[in-house]
Amino acid sequence: MSKVRDRTEDFKDVAHRSALSLGYDESKTAALLASFIMHKPRQRSGFTKAALKTLESIGTLEQFLMKHKKDYVDLHRTTEQERDSIEHEVTIFVKSCKEQIDVLRNSINEEDANSKGWLGLKGDNLNADTIAHKHGVVLILSEKLHSVTSQFDQLRAIRFQDAINRVTPRRKRKNTTKSNAAETSASSSLDPNMKRDSEGLGDPDTQAAPIRVQEQLLDDETRALQVELNSLLDSVQETETKMVEMSALNHLMSTHVLQQAQQIELLYEQAVEATQNVELGNKELSQAIQRNSSSRTFLLLFLFVLTFSILFLDWYS
Repeated sequence: MSKVRDRTEDFKDVAHRSALSLGYDESKTAALLASFIMHKPRQRSGFTKAALKTLESIGTLEQFLMKHKKDYVDLHRTTEQERDSIEHEVTIFVKSCKEQIDVLRNSINEEDANSKGWLGLKGDNLNADTIAHKHGVVLILSEKLHSVTSQFDQLRAIRFQDAINRVTPRRKRKNTTKSNAAETSASSSLDPNMKRDSEGLGDPDTQAAPIRVQEQLLDDETRALQVELNSLLDSVQETETKMVEMSALNHLMSTHVLQQAQQIELLYEQAVEATQNVELGNKELSQAIQRNSSSRTFLLLFLFVLTFSILFLDWYS
């Protein structure tokens, strides 16, 4: 049995001489061999670049929330203005990410519309798979953005709950202050009478009586003003609590409205697609009816010619 000879080196020498004969020098040959071993990265499409940019924006938003989470929730770290600025920046982030996702979705719809033929039918299966993949990418980005916004909604709910908890004890404390003021007013109304009786018994001079009457009137007016101001403060605090609750409910409603808007948009797109499919089906049915009538006419003409030919042949024979 003969031994197998390794001719790899001979093949390399032949390939090298062929490359030199074709005008390849040593550097070009080395670059060509390196390209066979290490392939160049494929160029990313515009959709892929935009999707990666949107994902990076959502990641930046999530990092921003994690960084300012304690500042937004803790009341002793920041002021109300700083928390409002954090909320404003998060709102701008969310709006920008949603606009980028809408741009991606519109580009998919345009590509899907351009990929259809003259009858509105889909092209090759490869293009259909690519469009389905892009729809999946947009869905993943939407779910990622929704999860981040849900985290911020939880933080905002904590803030609103803290605001309500801060307002409720103040109302209780002011109610107790009002009751104490009423008690002190009652006791003070009794004290001047007792003082007047004691002074009338001890001192027969009654020149200080008008002064005491004026002081009593001033004290009564002061207590009436204090009671009125306390009632106004209670009404203002109650209004503040209701406004905070309404703001929380408004934000919750806006979140649900946004989700419903996305679902309505999806249903609208599906309805438009179903309408287009029905129109295409009607066109196909009309074409089938035309083909059926033309084939029927051809069949009748063929039978007539065949019958006439048979009669002619019979007469000729």
